[in-house]
Amino acid sequence: MTLWYPRSFVFLLASLVAHAVSSPSTVNNIVDLGYARYRGNVTFPNTVAFLGLPYAEPPLADRRFRAPVPLNTARIQAEARGGILDATSAPEFCVQGTTGAGDAGGAGSEDCLKINVYAPAGAREGDKLPVMVYIHGGGYIFGNPLNFPFDHWINQVPDVVIASVYYRIDSFGFLTHPDFANPSTNLGDFNVGFQDQTEALRWVQKHISAFGGDPGRVTINGHSAGAASVELHLTAPNNIGLFHAGIAQSVYRAPVPAPLSKLSTFNTFAQNAGCGSGSVSAKMTCLRKASVSALAQAQDITTGSSIHTFIPVQDPKTIPFMPSLAILQGKFNAVPLIVGATSNETLGGSTNISETLLAFWPLLSSTDLQQYSTEYPLSDFDSASQQFRVAIGETALRCAREIMGGGFGKKANAFTYRFNQPDPTSGSNLVEHAAENFMLFQGIETG
Repeated sequence: MTLWYPRSFVFLLASLVAHAVSSPSTVNNIVDLGYARYRGNVTFPNTVAFLGLPYAEPPLADRRFRAPVPLNTARIQAEARGGILDATSAPEFCVQGTTGAGDAGGAGSEDCLKINVYAPAGAREGDKLPVMVYIHGGGYIFGNPLNFPFDHWINQVPDVVIASVYYRIDSFGFLTHPDFANPSTNLGDFNVGFQDQTEALRWVQKHISAFGGDPGRVTINGHSAGAASVELHLTAPNNIGLFHAGIAQSVYRAPVPAPLSKLSTFNTFAQNAGCGSGSVSAKMTCLRKASVSALAQAQDITTGSSIHTFIPVQDPKTIPFMPSLAILQGKFNAVPLIVGATSNETLGGSTNISETLLAFWPLLSSTDLQQYSTEYPLSDFDSASQQFRVAIGETALRCAREIMGGGFGKKANAFTYRFNQPDPTSGSNLVEHAAENFMLFQGIETG
């Protein structure tokens, strides 16, 4: 396993280049996908951004809380009426949860299964440029792909195509009830937000060549919960062939629990949404008829308690394995991988290690918690704050570097990195979670 010193992940993509694209004298900002033509923005002389391309049917009405339906290209073709569709305006992001800063969730739209594609001007089918698909983070609660623009990546290295995915989050993406496992009840589906990502990868396989991309050279990349999604894709047997390399930045090591453990979260959410009465079927009918506003407020109230979260769960169809265990056991898609973390990142704002551990991983036993005290004694650190930062940071984020890098290094080319440059606007010498976003996205502090 090789140590990777990060300068810019753009350089990784540049190293995959087979050949360059010469910019034409007249910039072509129209792409023909076969079923429709779209006009994108010329954001740099050598760069076109196609924003808000639909990759699945809108998950509205009875499709709420269900797996994505593949895009009906005949419908799009009929709506286009032979004209050129606009892809120059940012789509609405998926309905958000609260960021905890005094705001209320509910902004965004349910009709959000879209993808942004950034391509070199003049790129065309047959150029076979490497492709990167980016999955945003945000704890599966919030996140807007437009916060992570890739126009300047293409401007610097116009030899790659980049796609950024909108997927359902919070209750809209990860509502769980154990009865979803029974197909005869048709109540709902597990992990629909994760399935959105998979459907987007299928769309990329079918259509990225129109932008000059090579569907045989797709790298998936994500940060935080996006990196956790990358890990899930790497261990999902049904997703083999949808990508060919991975980059996982600061993997958010949220538990992937059994559906039964989320029953209390479901009932609390339904009650908060005004749908707490009757059978599970009646509750689901009520939730599908409820307004976005009611659901957004209900999910904010529900996740206000640390024991209730909307996250991916184990499911034989979509996520059959706990990802860390699968990697340690060699059960993964052995593709080239880059995985790493920042030097000082951690999660949680307390200094009580046991309370924070239980908030993230409620099934830890008293014996487990005692072992943390043995492994991270206060005498090893300058302060209780540093002790907390390391104990929680390694568990929640940084250990993925060793687990994934070590596992993949046995079967494929694997590179690990430690990012050690603080965000210069933070006023701190600590290299916090998402510090690399300042470098990657022209001073953006989102993370």
